[in-house]
Amino acid sequence: MAHKLPAAILLAVLLALAAPLVVVAGDPDMLQDVCVADYHSLKGPLRLNGFPCKRHENVTANDFISVLLAKPGNTGNAVGSAVTAATVERLPGLNTLGVSMARIDFAPWGVNPPHTHPRATEIIFVLQGSLDVGFVTTANRLFARTVCRGEVFVFPRGLVHYQRNNGGTPAAVISAFDSQLPGTQAVAQTLFGASPAVPTDVLARAFQIDAGLVEAIKSKFPPM
Repeated sequence: MAHKLPAAILLAVLLALAAPLVVVAGDPDMLQDVCVADYHSLKGPLRLNGFPCKRHENVTANDFISVLLAKPGNTGNAVGSAVTAATVERLPGLNTLGVSMARIDFAPWGVNPPHTHPRATEIIFVLQGSLDVGFVTTANRLFARTVCRGEVFVFPRGLVHYQRNNGGTPAAVISAFDSQLPGTQAVAQTLFGASPAVPTDVLARAFQIDAGLVEAIKSKFPPM
């Protein structure tokens, strides 16, 4: 006579079996060894969530190498920072692999302004200098601290975060993401430089400022 499993044990087994089905990564799992991005195909009518694959016989080792992060970026801008990304858009071998990297260079006292990555968690490794960094949770709690050369810091997926060089000498970090194309939404640029523009009265009410100030801020963020 077959024995029945207690309800609690049966429920635990079902949950354990279902756990692998929960999507926790930024990108879906790959279905083959490699799928090097075929940029040329995107010039035609083909559209998909990602990039089509090159024919296997056309793939070479050069599809998997890049010197994008070898040199510092130009930090001579209003915020004093430069982000150089090595994503699937510029390194075709990353397609379907679910990872990418970036280099962020900072002028003295430079800032990487508040932004989010909607498709990825980010982890930074400080190459030189020291930074004040932080992220804000959905409960509006700020987690912030100073990170120095050789240290790492993690920014959870989708949360607003920032980095600031806290010294009078240049700083640099390497970022890693669990997505081939994490995306970046700079808070100020997104709100004040959208095209078409976010209505002025919406921003005025949101920030509790007058419409004239909103227009003045918008003038500093021309649509990209």
